[in-house]
Amino acid sequence: MKTAVWMTVFAVLTAATLPACSSSSRTSESAGQYVDSASITAQVKSQLVADPQLSALDISVETFKDQVQLSGFVDSAAAKQQAGEVAAGVPGVKSVRNNLIVKQ
Repeated sequence: MKTAVWMTVFAVLTAATLPACSSSSRTSESAGQYVDSASITAQVKSQLVADPQLSALDISVETFKDQVQLSGFVDSAAAKQQAGEVAAGVPGVKSVRNNLIVKQ
């Protein structure tokens, strides 16, 4: 009898915790994806800093599931385009959302 109760408790607890172990959803990343995103973000920032045509301090970079989002301010439309091209050239980047704003 005690064994049956414990098995039931174990089954209920296991069923309740399994969703936490599932793979990522549309709005979250797995641990591996998070590490990959952090690596891509660092690589994009590094490339932006290395580009003499860009002021990387005014550009924010976020990565989610290999999709890079650029935000911030740049001095010209050419700088906005250049930042997008730099980000797209980083290995592992699937797409770039270029939300940079050109200063007036």
